[in-house]
Amino acid sequence: MGTTRFMFAGAAVLGMLATSAFADDMTGMITRIDRLNGTISIQQTQKGTVGASTGSAGALQEYKAKDAAMLDAVHAGDRVSYSATETNGTGTLTKLQKQKP
Repeated sequence: MGTTRFMFAGAAVLGMLATSAFADDMTGMITRIDRLNGTISIQQTQKGTVGASTGSAGALQEYKAKDAAMLDAVHAGDRVSYSATETNGTGTLTKLQKQKP
């Protein structure tokens, strides 16, 4: 009984860690918006690290918009700050805000 509880607690902690990895605010540039499917592709901007130039391109991720109104405020090429969560392998935008030039 104790081992089972331990295993469930460990699985719960791992699940929280996986979803919280996307919870931080990130920055990037919108590369594609699919308003019919409610998805958006964002090229993540890498943080300044050793050997990387500031503002260099990072991973390209596709997210499902929490609501369609999020997609109406932005266009391809816009730089944005955003937050996302992951559920069952699908990233969902929880916040999307256009950055000022």
